[in-house]
Amino acid sequence: MNQNLLNFCFLIVFFQNILFAQNHSEEHNFNKDTIKERFKRLNQKTMIDLYYNEEVEKKIIQQLTYKSKFYIKNKRNLEFYLPLFHEQLSNEKLPVELKYLPIVESNLNPTATSKVGATGLWQLMFYTAIENGLVMNSYVDERMDPVKSTKAAVRYLKKLFDIHKDWDLAVASYNAGPRTISKAIQRSGGYQNYWNIRPFLPKETANYIPSFFATIYVLEYAKEHGIYIDNNSNYFFRTDSVLISQKVSISQISKALNFPNQKLIDLNPSYVHKIVPVIESQKNYIYIPDSLVTEFLDSEKDIYELAKKEFESREKPLPSFFSINSKVVYKIKYGDFLGKIANSFGVTVSQIKKWNNLKTDHIKENQKIIIFPKKIPKN
Repeated sequence: MNQNLLNFCFLIVFFQNILFAQNHSEEHNFNKDTIKERFKRLNQKTMIDLYYNEEVEKKIIQQLTYKSKFYIKNKRNLEFYLPLFHEQLSNEKLPVELKYLPIVESNLNPTATSKVGATGLWQLMFYTAIENGLVMNSYVDERMDPVKSTKAAVRYLKKLFDIHKDWDLAVASYNAGPRTISKAIQRSGGYQNYWNIRPFLPKETANYIPSFFATIYVLEYAKEHGIYIDNNSNYFFRTDSVLISQKVSISQISKALNFPNQKLIDLNPSYVHKIVPVIESQKNYIYIPDSLVTEFLDSEKDIYELAKKEFESREKPLPSFFSINSKVVYKIKYGDFLGKIANSFGVTVSQIKKWNNLKTDHIKENQKIIIFPKKIPKN
């Protein structure tokens, strides 16, 4: 191939790339002046100080380029959860734009768990959840309950705003914790503005506010960018909660109501073993379609009788009930080793050895050991 032909081919590819970039930009409406103007309008209608700069613009373009498919694919989840978040925030007179935080936190996955143990739609840490009224034990993790976790998150956000008197700092504090924000304020020389303390924050928190702002923009102007979401949907409000008075599994309720088991699990993600326990001084509810409430109440007695028979005839015993930090007697199973057990319960190998006076890491099947769990083990 001669040089002229090579040059010609290069020019073709060059102009094709320009055309692709132009089409790509037009397809997603990447007109930066338009985005900036829309962002300014958003700032005028919210209590959050939506500051527009290169970092925020960069995050918006990234989301429109790479996350549009996620929003389209998760249309149902957005329409299911966002009205619930909006209602709870509005009831407490908090900025309704905070409803977009769980997208940044968990991608709207109610069972999401981070490496450090933050759990649920709002990614609440264990002690934050406890302090804001949630219950966690070996059967229930209310951080995964959409309604209860939202109410807890709203309470926590109110507390953070009371501390910082600024919504940007309150949201950053939600991610990093009040102590981290206080340290960043001190290191900055006393500034009380997020953008001034940003250089002194951990990388994750430094990116958190721009990502949150970008999420607000993209979903407030979703339609303009080809993402069609019904902001007035009431999917979640087509469900109702019913009080459970006897121990029952979700699959048993599913059979009785002739309702898909997985859909019932999706509505009730807080039940760790897919079993609703009955615990003294604690009320447990399940969410079911409101069209099935009457049917459930009519057949409730039969459901409990069937559940009792099935539980009594189980070959495998039901999981033990325990609360966090309570004493648990754990029976070693085949394939267990101390590291695996420690990780499962959120403790260290040295703690297990100390609690059980173990001199070595050697354990054997059916041996019983004492544990004081710091987290709820998965199934």
